[in-house]
Amino acid sequence: MTATGSIRAGERVSSLGAILLRRMRRLPSSWPLILIFGGAALVLVLWWQSTPAVAGLDGWLTNAGRITGLLAGYGCAVLLALMSRIPALEHGVGTDRLARWHALGGRYTISLIIVHALLIIWGYAITAGTGVIEQAGTILFDYPDMLKATVGFLLLLVVGITSARVARSRLRYEIWHFVHFSTYIAVFLVFFHQLATGAQFVDSAWARAVWYALYVSVALALVWFRFVVPIRRGLRHDLRVTGVRTEAPEVVSVYMSGQHLEDMGAKPGQFFRWRFLAPGLRWSANPYSLSAPVGEDHLRITVKDAGGHSRALAALRPGTRVWAEGPYGAFTGARPHHDKSLLLAGGVGITPLRALFETLPGDVILVYLARRPENLALRGELDAIAADRGTRAHYFVDEPAAHSLSLTAEKLRALVPDLLQRDVYLCGPPGMTAAAKHALKAAGVRRRDIRHETFEF
Repeated sequence: MTATGSIRAGERVSSLGAILLRRMRRLPSSWPLILIFGGAALVLVLWWQSTPAVAGLDGWLTNAGRITGLLAGYGCAVLLALMSRIPALEHGVGTDRLARWHALGGRYTISLIIVHALLIIWGYAITAGTGVIEQAGTILFDYPDMLKATVGFLLLLVVGITSARVARSRLRYEIWHFVHFSTYIAVFLVFFHQLATGAQFVDSAWARAVWYALYVSVALALVWFRFVVPIRRGLRHDLRVTGVRTEAPEVVSVYMSGQHLEDMGAKPGQFFRWRFLAPGLRWSANPYSLSAPVGEDHLRITVKDAGGHSRALAALRPGTRVWAEGPYGAFTGARPHHDKSLLLAGGVGITPLRALFETLPGDVILVYLARRPENLALRGELDAIAADRGTRAHYFVDEPAAHSLSLTAEKLRALVPDLLQRDVYLCGPPGMTAAAKHALKAAGVRRRDIRHETFEF
């Protein structure tokens, strides 16, 4: 095939992908859950068809272990699929919701693995007439691929522990990211013992084919969307740092230029995972939102110093190569419920809201909370946008207290009398967003009208 033919074929694939993505967006955002639970039901059917009868305590224990094992194996594939960054999931569901599903699914999957191991050992011990400890040793050392599966489970356990809220808050994002990356290795190690020892697979070629198809399709999605697509886009767009500007104490904007940026398909409110090819930064890709609409040949992010990676961005030099993976997130103006909006920002949460403030149609009000007046990043731009749109931007700070805003239902209704007739876009630190959600719900704002971007994925 010629180079021109390859380009045209790629354009046809991209066009089909865009059509599929638009159709996916028309579905309810919870549509993946229907597929997930439907797949779990099919897994139970797989067990049912391969199990003619269950008799005796050992039979019930062993088959309960097989069911939990099958569901755990299916859960591993689902966990990887949720984080494979498939555009239909990222844009239609939202990265923060996918992250919550992934975290909840991870807890269920690890629990299923533990129950599976205990039930199988207990059931086999009764069948063989041996002790539980002796049977555990027999399974571990005599059954094919069990040592690898045990190592894989221990890796999954480490990932689960480090993903707990307490542990996660004490780890740098980069360290947590590398630990979480070992999930791929863990699932690879666990996979083969399922086919080697699973009663549903040993004597059934079609069951093995279905399981291979499940895992291979997830693996292809991971390789394509997490590795191939970012590399292709990186080469095409050739992003480079053009400058760094201080916006507020510990807050900087990174300006970048590139080629064919309109092809990125980025919408105001979305984010990318950025990999800056500079010392100390090249091995991690951190998520930062766009702080302005993408221009023909330039784009910008605005970042607060919250750790080693974000702190190092202040020292970036012009010309530094940048790989941008995305865009991700459903925190956009798509699917509005009202023709008016309220943007409620806290601290550096102004980043995606600044881009939305410029681009959302209709009547838009901005409310921006910060610690002190000097922490109101991008205020000059916000004032200019407000003047250009003929709208309002309200600023509140904790210090001095006379200019603060208590996030209560009464205060919000007084500030925005038509609050219930607006879509609310909320972005800020966890404490601020929790208080704002409570106040909004107390004020009568429907849950579906509150759009929230989190910093915790």
